[in-house]
Amino acid sequence: MGLLKPTLPDVQDMTEWQQRSRAERLQVLTRHWVDHGFGSPQSVYSFYLLKLVIYAGGALLFVAATPGIGGLGDIASWWDEGIVYQKLVVWTLLYEVIGLGCGSGPLSSRFMPPIGSILYWVRPGTIRLPPWPNRVPLTKGSRRTVFDVAVYLVVLLSAVYALLQPGGQEVAGAEGVGLLDPLTVVPLIVALAVLGLRDKTIFLAARGEQYWLSLFIFFFAYGDQLVGFKLVMLALWWGAATSKLNHHFPYVVAVMMSNAPFMRFRAVKRLMYRDFPNDLRPSWVPSVLAHVGTATEYGVPLFLVFFGDGGPLTWAALIYMALFHLHILSTIPMGVPLEWNVFFIFSLFYLFGAHGDQTVWQLENPWLLAVLLPSLVVLPLLGNVRPDLVSFLPAMRYYAGNWATSSWMFRPAALARMSEALTTSCTLPTEQLARLYDPRTAVLMAGKAQSWRAMHSHGRAHNGLVDRVAGDDPDVVVIDGELIAGFAIGWNFGEGHLHNAQLLNAIQERCGFAPGDVRIMTLEGQPIQRQDQRYEIHDAALGLLETGTVTVAQMRERQPWPTDGRDYPVHDVRRTEAGIAALAGTADVESPTAPTS
Repeated sequence: MGLLKPTLPDVQDMTEWQQRSRAERLQVLTRHWVDHGFGSPQSVYSFYLLKLVIYAGGALLFVAATPGIGGLGDIASWWDEGIVYQKLVVWTLLYEVIGLGCGSGPLSSRFMPPIGSILYWVRPGTIRLPPWPNRVPLTKGSRRTVFDVAVYLVVLLSAVYALLQPGGQEVAGAEGVGLLDPLTVVPLIVALAVLGLRDKTIFLAARGEQYWLSLFIFFFAYGDQLVGFKLVMLALWWGAATSKLNHHFPYVVAVMMSNAPFMRFRAVKRLMYRDFPNDLRPSWVPSVLAHVGTATEYGVPLFLVFFGDGGPLTWAALIYMALFHLHILSTIPMGVPLEWNVFFIFSLFYLFGAHGDQTVWQLENPWLLAVLLPSLVVLPLLGNVRPDLVSFLPAMRYYAGNWATSSWMFRPAALARMSEALTTSCTLPTEQLARLYDPRTAVLMAGKAQSWRAMHSHGRAHNGLVDRVAGDDPDVVVIDGELIAGFAIGWNFGEGHLHNAQLLNAIQERCGFAPGDVRIMTLEGQPIQRQDQRYEIHDAALGLLETGTVTVAQMRERQPWPTDGRDYPVHDVRRTEAGIAALAGTADVESPTAPTS
């Protein structure tokens, strides 16, 4: 690993490399992942360290600018005041909705420029994705208008306005500058809600399930605010733990440890896999680590929220959880939710350290539960049972390998046509890399992104389903849906519902592809009560072609490179009339083809 040069497989003859089959290339790339992860240069991690400094420094400056609170030299006297946490919530929401947080930088395939978000969302004509266009009036369409840009600017300005406000609402029994007047966040609440109904991407990017929801807690008395913030944190931990109750998470642990910049010993990395280089399924080591992580997110927050009293045991528990989040942060996970983990660490010391004596049993206003429980309980329950209906973010199904995903398959001319037709602020990642380095490096780094997907359990299904659609056609260019979302809508963070058929239809409106030019395979997350995942195959011009399911057990038996060709085992296959003709050359394993309406 160099300062600027990535660590890539030793491929001398690029012509011969590109003539290899997808399976042959993935064998080389996934084995290279075990030892080197993405192979990012050291400068990448310096970029993320700088971002953390900006995040922490921005929060400190906005809080220190509060009249009467004291300067930066007086942090010890004011860090535990109520207005500090309130402003941290607003600042983090602003930081994320600008695009500086999750989904930014090289580890999200953003190289030039390193962020999207604001660079897209202030430009009329870019793509927007309304969550319920047929149910919510005035939200139809996929083109960003001047109105959308104006509301987005209101979100930014109203957040800055709240950050610049003095304290005023007194806290009973406590000294200090007081709390924010809750009316100061009303414009932010309303503007982000309106914008979210017009474009779900921006609401998700603002991490609305956490920070937007927390703004409502500002309307309660300070003691109840502390209870409310603690309940939000509890839901996030328990939601994350529940999302790990599957067979996918050991794959995530192994992939993260291979990519961890501080994990330099190849022998340790190879312990994560059963038999390197032949069997790259997770060994018992990441399985144990996965169970430890799940138990941690259930047990320690349970103690802190319901039984913590600010005493020695409480401090031992919160230090353990702080180390837990520091470990996650140190692995620099893909998607880079780094500031999110910093927020968790500060919340531990603020909520359960400085205010550990305020327990949930001291809640005075039961209306707080009426505000929080639909988002903290109902949505996660629905999202686990019907992941197709709820984004994995408000469902709090975090980073456990069980996400909605997609693969996009292009004819080369169609890929060029899309790049020309869309209003964006960047080129596709391979083109960005070619400008930064050279075409060889761009091709291999794009391949490493494919190997990252393949190393996950659902990536084994992707390999088979892509071959089912594209076969061994050497002209088909396969691109992960995450990269298409980052290019086309300005933000990507593991949310496959942002690059499904809705995005395909929006792109088709602008490009008018012919049948066969662009096809996508979408794979939904696994419902908690089932052991299979539903897939769909869409053609940009023809629409839905095929639906079916793949089983988790069969994914787990496979290596991260395709071995079945078009015979990957699928179940409950149904084809539309268009699909019967378009996919005539593919195999059906269990079910005869059948037209669907």
